[in-house]
Amino acid sequence: MADGLPILDLTGVSKQFELQGQRIEALRDVNLSVRKGEFVCLIGASGCGKSTLLRIVAGFEQATRGRALMWGMPINGPAPDRGMVFQDYGLFPWLTVRGNIAFGPACRGRPTAEIKDSVERFIALVGLQRFADAYPHQLSGGMKQRVAIARVLANDAEIVLMDEPFGALDAMTRERLQDELLDIWQRTGLTVLFVTHSIEEAIFLSDRVIVMSPGPGRIDSQMQISLPRPRDVSEANFNAIRRELSLKLHSPLARKAA
Repeated sequence: MADGLPILDLTGVSKQFELQGQRIEALRDVNLSVRKGEFVCLIGASGCGKSTLLRIVAGFEQATRGRALMWGMPINGPAPDRGMVFQDYGLFPWLTVRGNIAFGPACRGRPTAEIKDSVERFIALVGLQRFADAYPHQLSGGMKQRVAIARVLANDAEIVLMDEPFGALDAMTRERLQDELLDIWQRTGLTVLFVTHSIEEAIFLSDRVIVMSPGPGRIDSQMQISLPRPRDVSEANFNAIRRELSLKLHSPLARKAA
């Protein structure tokens, strides 16, 4: 790969849908580059196209116009190097924790011994050794989300796409999983593209926050977050960034209403 080539490069990405005979423009001329190992959060109002953008990167949707590249190659469909983690976990209820994590590598024909080693490594990484033989209905929401993350990692993902993965969790579990996700990210060198409605979560987690404007979704602004980790949500600089991002987030809404 060329030196300095971004892992993800979106240029002029637009997306339109047909809904009940009407053409809906979900995204318009989105340009975004993400470097390898970067943690990027997308924030914006509901309906601004955050999830649609994530699905285009995942290969579940195709852009109507523009191009989406990974390592300079067109994204034409789903692939193991792009792993998706959803709010509703997406686990197979008939498989144990081990079975869910092993599913992707097994489908790709990996040797049994390699699959076993990989599964045990990622179970340990997300701290679920005691629950390796449990089924999803026996797990808490936080545990299910850890399994979902481990499943993506075991499938050799280079970039993890997370669509409000902690949105359905209680506040204490959410905070714990934020810390665990950062620990996994720092230890593995993953690239993360993370959708959230929470300004605080975006600042706490990311290297860079992308603010999207509402319908049709466009990148309104972005901010580099240079605060040292671990970050303190009560610290003055953290809250100054929160106020600035809140103004950026709500200014496109104000312009739209004007």
